[in-house]
Amino acid sequence: MSANSSSGSWAEIFVPRYATVTLILCLGVALLAFNSFLATIALPTAVGEMGGVALISWALTLFLVFAIVGGSGAALFKQRLGSRNALLISSSVFLIGTLIAGTAGSMEQVLVGRALQGLGEGIVAAICFALIPELFPSRLVPKVFGLQAMIWAIAAFGGPAVAGLLTEMVSWRAAFLVSVPLVLIFAVMVMFVVPVKNATNVANAGTFPGLRLLFIGVGIMLVALAALAPPLPATALLIAAGALLVAAVWLDGRSRDRLMPPDAFRPISVVGTGLWMVLLINVAAAGSAVYLVLVLQEMWHYGPTLAGAMAAVLAVAWSASSITVANVRQKETRKILIKAGPTLIGTGLALVLVGLQLDQAAIVVIGQLTIGSGFGICNGYLNLTMMEAASDAERDRTSALLPTTQSAGNAIGAALAGVAANAAGLATAVTAADYKIAVVPIYVLGVAVAIVAVLAAWRMVSLVRPQDVNSSFAVG
Repeated sequence: MSANSSSGSWAEIFVPRYATVTLILCLGVALLAFNSFLATIALPTAVGEMGGVALISWALTLFLVFAIVGGSGAALFKQRLGSRNALLISSSVFLIGTLIAGTAGSMEQVLVGRALQGLGEGIVAAICFALIPELFPSRLVPKVFGLQAMIWAIAAFGGPAVAGLLTEMVSWRAAFLVSVPLVLIFAVMVMFVVPVKNATNVANAGTFPGLRLLFIGVGIMLVALAALAPPLPATALLIAAGALLVAAVWLDGRSRDRLMPPDAFRPISVVGTGLWMVLLINVAAAGSAVYLVLVLQEMWHYGPTLAGAMAAVLAVAWSASSITVANVRQKETRKILIKAGPTLIGTGLALVLVGLQLDQAAIVVIGQLTIGSGFGICNGYLNLTMMEAASDAERDRTSALLPTTQSAGNAIGAALAGVAANAAGLATAVTAADYKIAVVPIYVLGVAVAIVAVLAAWRMVSLVRPQDVNSSFAVG
């Protein structure tokens, strides 16, 4: 069915034909969304019980590194084993990691569990993205993305509360182990719903992409380390990380068994330019996401709940705006939304900075709403446009690379913001005036990157052909 023949309805993604698939994809996103909040809240208590405070930051770092590595190889994994087997194996890895972390007797064991969680979740998230164009007609894809944004909004508000209650009333281990029934339900549903197809003969599968995955993993590890280092060593780490990531993309483009589409990050196609936009908008917003709660607590003496609620406003705006625009059918309107997204993100970051400098909470909230709306109005159609522009042979690689690129953008943005903040004296800030000065480069950097993302968006939509927008993925 053509994308123009019907705009679809929200109810359609819950009809018997799509309801179970919708639930599977929601569970896949929920595992990632809630797990990130559960672990963040539970880990300080775990450290208090077992010691190892110096290792707490590595619990996040290892999860992120292995998630990006797993996501990078997800398309190849899916092609080798088929969708069902790949999801079952990766969810089993996540389950094993959760059990190891939740029953750990030391922080070292927690780190092993977090690494396995990241590896499994990275593959699950990437394959769930790849299944969207495979199992839904294109007219329903924006609604699926809107539903996923809603899950993130629920996780942003509910995740910390659930984790806090479990940690305080039961144990920090319960905050980890609550994911066990979710992943078991997910695995059972995958067995009965996800088709077994797209598996490649292992004998003809080529060589394992170990060097490329190593370069990606080490590169992201260096990015994460840069966020913790003083400005000069951090700059050197970021340069080395950039070199490794560029080398990974270069090697992949020359490999017979590619992890990425052939035009990945090359500004000559919709997919290549779109991936740059995905990366840049996440780099732009990452600094504020990392530091806003801390700054609100230190500058305005907000409690964790109020500061967290102001940060979570972004997720609510993202969800609401993505749902609002999910029925857009006209290709020119979709192009406008894609171009408007990074513009709103940059504007919102500027507003948050102004609000912090003027001590006006209302302006900060408006800025957060603007950033979230920027992501919400463009994210679904940005992803959809790249999926539609990709050839049938490359759609798996393109779709699976989207959540991985988002995670990489968050990691790179957090590291760049950390370098900027440390150079401006955030680590030694004491008074509100000190914090006001220290946050300036974080937001200036974010606005600058958002401007580059605007240029990428304009370039991307200029490359869109009519057939890219009007194509469909599945028979509706």
